[in-house]
Amino acid sequence: MRAQITEAMKDAMRAKDSERLSTIRLIQSALKDKDIANRGQGKPEAGADEIVPLLAKMVKAREDAAKLYDEGGRPELAAKERAEIVVVKGFMPDQMDEGDIKAAVAAAIAATGAASIKDMGKVVAELKAHHAGKMDFGKASAMVKAALG
Repeated sequence: MRAQITEAMKDAMRAKDSERLSTIRLIQSALKDKDIANRGQGKPEAGADEIVPLLAKMVKAREDAAKLYDEGGRPELAAKERAEIVVVKGFMPDQMDEGDIKAAVAAAIAATGAASIKDMGKVVAELKAHHAGKMDFGKASAMVKAALG
């Protein structure tokens, strides 16, 4: 995954695509920060299992920023944030559709033996352990709540 990001940066430099290049540099900066944090804890550099949630966090931050810019009457800044979202999502694995999420929720409920809404945390933790970065956990949480409620 790191090699893919590095190659994308080189391609953006060759193509003189400054907007894409700046977003890729932001991704690399976040990766370096994560590596430094890991080093401080005696862990190896971030692997794909840590990179995907990092990218998801970056997407979420940009979605929130775009929403705030829209509310504040700054559509040009909201458009810039949305363009960055497209670039970041390009490095993430494909997202699960609604049917796949329902199947994963049912499997997680069965795996954890969840019987009531009190077990929702266990089910969501199971989903995050197996589907981090591939699933919209807002939708998944609503489905878990509906299934257990």
